Amino acid sequence: MISFNYELDFKLEDETAYSDWISKVISSENKHEGEINYIFCDDDYLIELNQQYLSHDTLTDIISFDYSEGNHLQGDIFISIERVRENAEDFKVPFNEELKRVLVHGVLHYCGYKDKSEEDEKLMRQKEEEKMKMFHVKHN
Repeated sequence: MISFNYELDFKLEDETAYSDWISKVISSENKHEGEINYIFCDDDYLIELNQQYLSHDTLTDIISFDYSEGNHLQGDIFISIERVRENAEDFKVPFNEELKRVLVHGVLHYCGYKDKSEEDEKLMRQKEEEKMKMFHVKHN
């Protein structure tokens, strides 16, 4: 089950479209969906987590805590909306596109993709692009 939680004044416009998409991404990687919680927050919230649990003192757009067991994916994915907005401006892409990239990035980590080496990062970017194309919003 995919759930969305908000620690700031922000809300996804169509949670069902996002959760259906993340579910499809998980299936496309031959994994099973467990409990995945997205928590949208601000920079202060995320930097506190970064310091407390990862001993990092840097701003980041996402922190994920992976509780997956084998192919059964579960965990908590914290996303700083402030960082996503700033990164969208820096990369000159729409906010919603950058948000989708970060949403899928977290779940791709659970699928086993890494981004520490240059080679791993290149594969992660390819997977992000591939999975972002799977997102569809139904228009009435």
